[in-house]
Amino acid sequence: MQRKVTRERDSWQQQAQEFGFHFHTMYGEPYWDESAYYQFTLEQIEKDLEEPTEELHQMCLQVVDRVIGDEVLMRRFQIPENHWDWIQQSWKRGDKTLYSRLDLAYNGHGPAKLLENNADTPTSLYETGFWQWLWLEDKIADGSLPSHVDQFNSLQEKLIERFKALAGAHALGDVLHISCCKDTEEDRGTVQYLEDCAREAGIDTRFVYIEDIGQTESGQFTDLDDQLIGWMFKLYPWEFMLRENYSDALSRAGVDWIEPAWKAIVSNKALLPMLWQMFPNHPNLLPAFFEDELQGSGLTRYVKKPIFAREGANVSIHIDGREVEVSDGPYGEEGYVVQAYSPLPEFEGSHTLIGSWLVDGEAAGLSVREDRSLITQDLSRFLPHVILD
Repeated sequence: MQRKVTRERDSWQQQAQEFGFHFHTMYGEPYWDESAYYQFTLEQIEKDLEEPTEELHQMCLQVVDRVIGDEVLMRRFQIPENHWDWIQQSWKRGDKTLYSRLDLAYNGHGPAKLLENNADTPTSLYETGFWQWLWLEDKIADGSLPSHVDQFNSLQEKLIERFKALAGAHALGDVLHISCCKDTEEDRGTVQYLEDCAREAGIDTRFVYIEDIGQTESGQFTDLDDQLIGWMFKLYPWEFMLRENYSDALSRAGVDWIEPAWKAIVSNKALLPMLWQMFPNHPNLLPAFFEDELQGSGLTRYVKKPIFAREGANVSIHIDGREVEVSDGPYGEEGYVVQAYSPLPEFEGSHTLIGSWLVDGEAAGLSVREDRSLITQDLSRFLPHVILD
């Protein structure tokens, strides 16, 4: 695993605008960074990242199976009690999933360590599945990279095939509604990309903002044209939806959700101590505990994470009794977990995080983020990668 400096493509910003990558720069700071790329060997990809990613995913599903019927654990996961039966039914029915992303600490040597599972609303999808592949093709075409160079990236192909499979479970003519919140350019770009993938799979799609979804008197959800919503991809976390004013209607609205309701468990940071409890000393896991177990855990170097944290919000790093770094955010009232501190590798003054994607449980691609901070957050830079032995 190496970080290689390279020349940026001419007029890539104009190309980004033409292809709808409008969030390549955010708040005046670069988000997409092609002044360098990360280079991996095929063995690193296959043995250190791809295989563990799929194994970790299966372990996470075993956690769901254990938690789903245990009242004590459902409370530990902060799942509202009035939704327990509905979420349990989602799991027992085998409601189908589309995708997820595992965040890993990996330096090119030794086993990658799971930091968290972004199993419900992972972003950086467009950058991973399309834009960095376009970068690779351009770099090969201009001679900057050899023709035999590759990239761990079947994400777009797998998304399209998965949408085809999901469509097969629905009546002919079903419309897939796609949604995100307003005023989030990155989220809008992500769902536009997914909408393109769904259409490529032959699915009729309609977009509606979360804030514009209405309800009938019977509790069914509708779009702005009063069309009933029966199948929806929503880039909106379950922990929010389960607490909205309309949450009581979720169980009777008749919607097939992507991601399904049981993802409220596997996208939850309480997953981390449960994984460690069920698979102690697994080479791809870090010791993790609920906050009230910290005193007896033996951890002196740890990361404290809110159960519902996203984009690195409200995370703090503690080293031998000192809080060495902390991020702001709106989370924490739901409680915390602690996880042994595994420093991210440092390249040229930046700390590098690996995102390993899955589609229907199969490893599908790689994203690389880096930040000057020890905590990776929403504005951390995205860099492309290659496979070259």
